[in-house]
Amino acid sequence: MAGMEGGSGGLRNEPNVVPMIDVLLVLLIIFMITIPMSRVAIDLQLPDPKPQEDEPPQKNPDQIVLEVLPGPQFMINKTAYSKDQLPGKFKEIYDPRPDKILFVKGDPNVKYQEIIWSMDVARGGGVKVIGIPPKAPAP
Repeated sequence: MAGMEGGSGGLRNEPNVVPMIDVLLVLLIIFMITIPMSRVAIDLQLPDPKPQEDEPPQKNPDQIVLEVLPGPQFMINKTAYSKDQLPGKFKEIYDPRPDKILFVKGDPNVKYQEIIWSMDVARGGGVKVIGIPPKAPAP
């Protein structure tokens, strides 16, 4: 009987790593799926940082410009609107329009969250492209 104890049937002190690897692979797959879904992006068209001096500035009477001023105050083409009126006004403006482009000007004293909120409302109102006009040159 003493010869049977030293055989291969005794207790082993080695950890079993197979279940640990399975858990790690499942966690890896979960993170690979959830991280791309958690990203939120806003498409912007930024102006050329070095505009060419030869080009005259183009004025388009059909373009819609949203100005976000401190307060917060919102002006669409120099007409003031309250925060509550903004969603309905965007719907009214952009439903009949074929080109759904909006330019957003933000005052330097306005919090970013107000500008981002107004861009979200514009997206909900039908705007497809949001542009940021270049800064006016200093006199």
